[in-house]
Amino acid sequence: MLNIYNTLTRTKAPLEPIIPHQVRLYVCGMTVYDHCHLGHARVMVVFDVVVRYLRYLGYEVIYVRNITDVDDKIIQRAKENSEDIHALTQRFIDAMHEDEDALAVLRPDIEPRATQSMADIITMIQTLLDNGLAYMGDNGDVYYQVEKFAAYGALSGKKTAELLAGSRVDIETAKKNPLDFVLWKAAKPEEPHWPSPWGNGRPGWHIECSAMSTRCLGSHFDIHGGGMDLQFPHHENEIAQSEGATGHQFVNVWMHNGFVRINEEKMSKSLNNFFTVREILNHYSGETIRCFILTSHYRSPLHYSEHNLNTAQGAVNRLYTALRGLDTSDCPADLGQNFIAKFTQAMNDDFNSAEALAVLFELAHDINRYKTTNTAVACQLGGLLRQLAGVLGLLQADADRYLQGTDNNSIRDATIENLIQARQNARVQKQWAESDRIRDELKAQGIVLEDGANGTTWRREL
Repeated sequence: MLNIYNTLTRTKAPLEPIIPHQVRLYVCGMTVYDHCHLGHARVMVVFDVVVRYLRYLGYEVIYVRNITDVDDKIIQRAKENSEDIHALTQRFIDAMHEDEDALAVLRPDIEPRATQSMADIITMIQTLLDNGLAYMGDNGDVYYQVEKFAAYGALSGKKTAELLAGSRVDIETAKKNPLDFVLWKAAKPEEPHWPSPWGNGRPGWHIECSAMSTRCLGSHFDIHGGGMDLQFPHHENEIAQSEGATGHQFVNVWMHNGFVRINEEKMSKSLNNFFTVREILNHYSGETIRCFILTSHYRSPLHYSEHNLNTAQGAVNRLYTALRGLDTSDCPADLGQNFIAKFTQAMNDDFNSAEALAVLFELAHDINRYKTTNTAVACQLGGLLRQLAGVLGLLQADADRYLQGTDNNSIRDATIENLIQARQNARVQKQWAESDRIRDELKAQGIVLEDGANGTTWRREL
């Protein structure tokens, strides 16, 4: 049985879908004003694995991940670039999808955008006003009145009295209470805006997700996910808005992935200590980055370093090396049941991808052992390795093509093959010095030769 840690209850409990055999999942997506960094990639990969595993278990999954395509940062970046806001956001949406493809992240089933959800946003704000949970300030903004929602702080564990003690009351005099947050911002000159009953303006960030999630999944759904930094105030405010508008429990299970850390600090754009996915892809494959993300449990910190990325690259290479030369099309269900049981046990324990990866390495070890004693079994276990790894979004490429790689700045495949043939000719003629010279030449260019009973194969070195 799948057990998931619920941030709201701070306990692990079995998944009990509201509708049997169906899981409805919403994840807070990207604010598209720049390229995705590794922290964004972790959200993408973590919840991609959640969806893949739920489907592996036989659930019908409806996966929604939104796009925030209007907010202060987007408006500011468009001004700095002298760029149309829609052109800016579309450019980075396209780039985000390219990064997803490189990381083998499947598209969500529904990907709503804030700018295409204004009717839903305005309707929810009006409902909150009608329910006495919101008010219009004298500056034209509409605010949520936090003190009217008794359960505020349950997700984050923060008490309103403590929050008030640490707040500054002079920041926005239009608020009745410093904890109140904006639902609708009155239009400012030269900023994008939409018509509403309260005048031209645009939504606050928090209301966007409440409106989009409930429109796509209903007023009560199974799982809501996102980064740990969104617990407060974003997800706390989502609960207040959504439950205040619908009168129903918003979400059953809240999942939050941990931070990516570099030099013991959170990796973030605000600290300017981040690496974009594209920068890392210049040095490592998308599959290496994905494996690196999965080596830590999703709730634990993920420590960025070249050493850890190199370790992940070596891990992926070892798994592909086990598959090399095998026909993995045949995988009988009665073979490798112990590995399936271990893999499922790991993933059923709150999606423990680190333990699941360890099972894949055990399986690869057995494959390598059977390669020399029973090729048929090795091939069948290889098929199982591909199947289980596929649940994690790994090992779906051809082994030889992956290990040999493609790098436009390095020695070409045809040149490598010619040099291997020249080396083979030298060995036939017992010109051992020439054979060693060719091997050393290739090694200097990052090409490792592996001599076996079926000839010489090659791969690119770490």
